[in-house]
Amino acid sequence: MIEVKNLEKRYFINTPNELLVLDNINLKIEDGEFVALVGASGSGKSTFMNIVGALDRPTSGEYCIDGVPVHHMTQNELSDIRGKKIGFVFQSFNLMGRSNALKNVELPMMYAGLYAKERTRRAKELLELVGMGDRMHHLPNELSGGQKQRVAIARSLVNDPSIILADEPTGALDSKTGEMVMDIFKKVHKEKKKTVLVITHSLEVAQMAQRIITIRDGRILNDVSNKPLS
Repeated sequence: MIEVKNLEKRYFINTPNELLVLDNINLKIEDGEFVALVGASGSGKSTFMNIVGALDRPTSGEYCIDGVPVHHMTQNELSDIRGKKIGFVFQSFNLMGRSNALKNVELPMMYAGLYAKERTRRAKELLELVGMGDRMHHLPNELSGGQKQRVAIARSLVNDPSIILADEPTGALDSKTGEMVMDIFKKVHKEKKKTVLVITHSLEVAQMAQRIITIRDGRILNDVSNKPLS
């Protein structure tokens, strides 16, 4: 599903301030895995997620999704990959404040050109999946942090992506709420057969995944299998 070879990312190239953020990353994530990428602030994990999410390009090395090279794609091709293959969940939720939960989930489908009736049907189905069926007409300011993140997870699924990328999805939540959100990811992984990659600084959150990859100073420190998901 995801494969990177000899991946490097540098900033300020050919200047005295040149910075190596990702250093020779080699990694393969199989279809249907639930993986946590863990590392401290500044370790390179968010830079890695931006490349995997087709939001940024590597300086050198290869990145493929389903065997298709991504590192050579044009901006339009990268946008197409993001829209069809990848669902994003962020720490800050990124919900539209004046739109209720249902409309927030429908939004990506509007951009994709789906008819209104189908958008609403699918959005309701996904809000039910994440336990927000009874809150779909509430605005974001009427929802708790955990409820907002559930809406964000539902929104990430609307275009039926193969991969869910979650960048610090529990970072703004207390530990109990964070565990509930991770349970939603496990449910999505199990019922929707998605490949899930969670980026986190929390070892406690990482322990909920099938596989834990630790990154430090831009290099993979270790890559271990964890207990199976319950």
